[in-house]
Amino acid sequence: MHSPITFEPGQYLPSNYPDTLKAWDKNTETAPPLLIEPPQRRLGFYFERLYQVLLEDLLGWPVLLKNQQIQSNGRTIGELDFVVFNKNNDRIEHHEIAIKFYLGVSEEQGKTLWYGPNAHDRLDMKTTSLLEQQSRRTQLPETLALLSEFDITGPLTPRVFMPGYLFYPDDQQVETPDYVPENHLRGRWMYAHDARKLNTSHWVVLNKPHWIGNWCQSSLPDKQHALEALERVENKSVPQLFAIMHEDRQTGDWFETDRLFVVPEAWPGTSRPRS
Repeated sequence: MHSPITFEPGQYLPSNYPDTLKAWDKNTETAPPLLIEPPQRRLGFYFERLYQVLLEDLLGWPVLLKNQQIQSNGRTIGELDFVVFNKNNDRIEHHEIAIKFYLGVSEEQGKTLWYGPNAHDRLDMKTTSLLEQQSRRTQLPETLALLSEFDITGPLTPRVFMPGYLFYPDDQQVETPDYVPENHLRGRWMYAHDARKLNTSHWVVLNKPHWIGNWCQSSLPDKQHALEALERVENKSVPQLFAIMHEDRQTGDWFETDRLFVVPEAWPGTSRPRS
């Protein structure tokens, strides 16, 4: 039985991959078709598209199956995100992926829980699901039968890839799980009433799918747009992600230097998932 292995694409990327990305950006006609299509609003779907480009166009690994449903007696019991041929290691792998954003909350007895923005999701629960369930689906008899239809012999080497951000509160001491890399991407979070006290003139509203990657723009941040977004957080009780921008005086462009989730006063509230 294979144990799930975390996947770090950086160790496989060719040394010239930044040049490739710059060439695609400069001449979009040379970019993979998946990058030219309008981005999907559903963050998970858009991330899958980017991941496929990473595998096929940067690493040169053939994708054998994608989003393949597993059936049992006419009922869907799961799905395989990606089945890939790892050319570097000469083996077929099963990749389960997710991009996630979690906000740390200090609970009773000093325990830290990491909630998704809508508080329906939690880091510890998602990690357990990926490692103990999703990544082990190729061990199921139904999956082995499915793979054989494509002349793929399983079970396969399972890999898990879950990038994203952890957001830390300014007014609480929270603990980062020991399985999270020290160099993970991070931001901050605060309640709306605290955000109202700050100068938000250099804040930019980030909507999906622009949660992925640092934000930059040539225009001046829209102060009114940020204030309206704060009102929505308060009135509709919906968390909002902002990029905090800084102007490059030489070029006049604005670049993200920090990112911040603003949440309503009742967050995470009664919608917390059960352990």
